[in-house]
Amino acid sequence: MEQNPDSLELFWDNLLSRNPAQIEKAFLELDKHSKQAIIAHLQKMTSEPGWHPEQVKSAQIALKIIHISIQNERKDK
Repeated sequence: MEQNPDSLELFWDNLLSRNPAQIEKAFLELDKHSKQAIIAHLQKMTSEPGWHPEQVKSAQIALKIIHISIQNERKDK
């Protein structure tokens, strides 16, 4: 997931947007290793102290959308 700072900021804006289409698009553009890292980071955001409540909520929504996306991807195979 090597990106310049502007595209990295846009990636996180999309991932935490609470918009299912934007979340799914951002996530599906990643390679397998990056997907695993992003899921782990989002899980930390929802379980570790220090995150703003709105960030926690956005991370929870992103994880839900990602989970649905992964399930749909498996069904399509």
